[in-house]
Amino acid sequence: MSKQGQKQRQAAGRLEAIWIKRMKRGPMDCVEQATLQSGKGLVGNANQGGRRQVTILEREIWAELMTKIDGALTPSARRANLLIGGLSLSRSRKRVLGIGSCRIRILGETRPCERMEEAWPGLQAAMSRSWAGGAFGEVLNDGEILVGDPVRWMEE
Repeated sequence: MSKQGQKQRQAAGRLEAIWIKRMKRGPMDCVEQATLQSGKGLVGNANQGGRRQVTILEREIWAELMTKIDGALTPSARRANLLIGGLSLSRSRKRVLGIGSCRIRILGETRPCERMEEAWPGLQAAMSRSWAGGAFGEVLNDGEILVGDPVRWMEE
């Protein structure tokens, strides 16, 4: 693949899934669309405000993890809010991610906790490599997101 083709592949992706957590340690409800609220996160999600308003996972990384541990978990087991495909989150701290008309500033890497080990033996250790657990960020503007929306890095 040419350098330009590789750059284009990294430039755009797709929102694959949306999950809303009703309560701490509660179930992850899969929805087709959701509302993002600036400075708060996903409307209806248990975690509101703070630095970790939205959590994001890469579909490709999840598939690699499942292969590595011979796992059979769906991505919702990660307990992230958004699943994206076709775009790398690696080393994205301080970058702005566009999803549809919404913008999310990536503030850091989501580190795996003991809940991942409870979900599947070996998962927490497998997720410990750089950025394998996904990213978290703050919502910069209000708006609706829909599964299938384009996902891209905004200009710095």
